[in-house]
Amino acid sequence: MKPAYVRNRVVIEDVSPQIDAGRHPACRIIGDEVAVTAAIFADGRDHLAARLLYRHDSEQRWRFTPMIAAGNDLWTGSFTVDKPGSWSFTIMGWIDHFETWTSDLREWLAAQPDPHRLQPDRPQPNQPQPDQPGAEVVPQDISLALRSGAILVQEVAERASGADAERLLEAARSLNRLAGQDAAFYEYPLTAEIHALVARYPDLSSATRFEPELPLRVDRERARFSSWYELFPRSTSPVPGQHGTFGDVERQLPEIAAMGFDILYLPPIHPIGHAFRKGPNNSTTAGPDASGSPWAIGDRSPGASKNKADDGGYKSIHPQLGTFADFDRLVASTRAHGLEIALDIAFQCSPDHPWVTEHPNWFIARPDGSIQFAENPPKKYQDIYPLNFESPDWRGLWDELYSIFEFWIKRGVHVFRVDNPHTKPLPFWEWCLGKLRDNYPDTILLSEAFTRPRVMYSLSKAGFTQSYTYFTWRTTKSELQTYLEEITRPPISEFFQPNFWPNTPDILHKLLQEGGRPAFMQRVILAATLTANYGIYGPAYELCENAPAKPLPGKTDSEEYLNSEKYEIRQRDRNSPGSLVPLITLLNQIRRANPALQTNRSLHFHPVDNPNLLCYSKSTPGFENTILLAVNLDPFNEQAGWTNLDLDRLGIPSDQDFIVEDLLTGTRYTWHDHRNFVALRPQVQPAHLFRVIRQP
Repeated sequence: MKPAYVRNRVVIEDVSPQIDAGRHPACRIIGDEVAVTAAIFADGRDHLAARLLYRHDSEQRWRFTPMIAAGNDLWTGSFTVDKPGSWSFTIMGWIDHFETWTSDLREWLAAQPDPHRLQPDRPQPNQPQPDQPGAEVVPQDISLALRSGAILVQEVAERASGADAERLLEAARSLNRLAGQDAAFYEYPLTAEIHALVARYPDLSSATRFEPELPLRVDRERARFSSWYELFPRSTSPVPGQHGTFGDVERQLPEIAAMGFDILYLPPIHPIGHAFRKGPNNSTTAGPDASGSPWAIGDRSPGASKNKADDGGYKSIHPQLGTFADFDRLVASTRAHGLEIALDIAFQCSPDHPWVTEHPNWFIARPDGSIQFAENPPKKYQDIYPLNFESPDWRGLWDELYSIFEFWIKRGVHVFRVDNPHTKPLPFWEWCLGKLRDNYPDTILLSEAFTRPRVMYSLSKAGFTQSYTYFTWRTTKSELQTYLEEITRPPISEFFQPNFWPNTPDILHKLLQEGGRPAFMQRVILAATLTANYGIYGPAYELCENAPAKPLPGKTDSEEYLNSEKYEIRQRDRNSPGSLVPLITLLNQIRRANPALQTNRSLHFHPVDNPNLLCYSKSTPGFENTILLAVNLDPFNEQAGWTNLDLDRLGIPSDQDFIVEDLLTGTRYTWHDHRNFVALRPQVQPAHLFRVIRQP
């Protein structure tokens, strides 16, 4: 056998997509065409061939498709992913001796004189011409080339079988017969059928295979396009001051579905501890009727559960919300309304959680023997114990945490929002989410990680499907454009799916506090159109609640809500006068009706001469659907300016008029070329949301 350095002459490098040299998977959605590029080359002038190999991890055999040379050693190929889960792909390249021979033969044939075009007074073919230097094409040259081709085709026949082998052998014999003829002029002898047969049986004995195999994670469509609505079940009772139930949530489903949301996210639904329970506005003094924080998980006190099987922790339901039968009915009803339930997974325990006594080494002990509660100075969370992932029993802890996901998946929940995942080790998430992906590939996990960019991105690489972002704090034109161009383009977009939230129970941004209703309108329009995944915390958002809590000592402002729902029951009517329900409903209808808004791939920013106006577009690949927005970022003043549209990104020929229809108002305008005037009053309409209509 030839040594590897002789056999494997083909070099394969710069394969894309790959994340961190193949350590983490690139991400796609079921039905996507995965475009793969690579640099493939070898020494000399031989022709090359390459295949793109791919398979779902449940499959034993590789599927493959040819790669195509695109010039300058760049090769391209693609395949379509047809089921969710883990995939792998790689590339195989080899010297294609048959194609090299074919190319050379065509050159020989092109160089021979055509006897049908000779003039009577010209020399005969293949006779020396004194005034023409260099070698001439003689029949012997072509005859030898034909014999070489016959050998190559016969070798292919030996790799084939049945009728294919017989057809190839006949082609080899035909080449030999033609080589034995004394012809004055030869034509190319092989048919397209023979070329196809040869390509079907390549010689891969000296092929180079790219290593390592590259991973790919494929999620269902909801991972790319979703609209989330968060509410506290305990605040849903129609009776003032009364604790809400799953039945009360179920009665609100028609309203939430009518608003156009497809994921209903519930904060933790588990028993809440009594030790160090927080009172209203995060007070450390709680009265006897204080509800406590749902994130202080765990209570095994008498009467804490109506379900005998409950453990008082993560696999239990708060008794005032209902029973498992009530929960199962809510899940089924949610599905019937076209929504999915998302549960909050917060790996932290109240002092009353059963693990505190059953597994004390899962927590951090202080020098005085007490357990360390959670802190984020100057904030203190005396009602929460963080878990110790450096515990000697770390394996037991990991297994138990994984089982929590599995427990709720088996009850019909396939979407989870994970609280503060950046405070848990990345190796744990890689293991846990990898196992979930293998066993339950349709699971969607939203990472609530408002943390440093590299940590946020590492969580996505570890397996989180979507992620909260810095959108809440990006308010200027330059901040928004710079950030969106980072997260919606490769390499970040290969593994990171952003989910924009203008508010959360933890975050009431200063812009909303000061900008009032116009700011709420502006931010929800941006969130719903800049990215394909977005969410709101309601009914606080619909009602434009913007009163902040008192700042903590040493701080000048606060992003906490006054009378935060995290610590008390807050019942409201989302359809009160001035509610944003009509606008939010219309936005979700527009998102569903316009495929351009259901992906981030085509997001493009267009220049506009006013720093308070943001102009951007999204289009489907063939411009069947194009959406163009102009948004006033100033919630207080009217802003106007002239656009400088990139017409190529809108699918509009230069110097051609086109129509734009504002989907928020139904108004149509005829625009001329790239320069057009916009003016927006934030109190009336902070944005134009145009559908671009090309003239016939």
